[in-house]
Amino acid sequence: MTARIRGDGDRERWRDRGGRAEERYIDEEDEEAVSAAEAAREGLRQIVALTGRDPLGITSIQPTDDGWLIGVEVVEDHRIPASTDLLGLYEVELDMTGSLLGYRRTRRYQRGKGD
Repeated sequence: MTARIRGDGDRERWRDRGGRAEERYIDEEDEEAVSAAEAAREGLRQIVALTGRDPLGITSIQPTDDGWLIGVEVVEDHRIPASTDLLGLYEVELDMTGSLLGYRRTRRYQRGKGD
């Protein structure tokens, strides 16, 4: 729960469940870091929103100094039979709060073709 304090502008003061005000303020810098699972879901959501491609799933997640690096596999081109679909592997970079920093396609390949 938060409460406005006169003179603090857009800052809010944090109140714990007991209603006591703490001596810290909620600013942009105080945003809570996301967990690995949350970062993975957000990375997948971002790729789908940016590319409009059908997601297959998350292939990797790795913590970095600044946040998270998530690997997402998508269907780039549906073909018949499905075993010949073109797939893409994207790398999504998020900051510690789950905000998108960047993304790129790292690989494009045919389904069923191994490394």
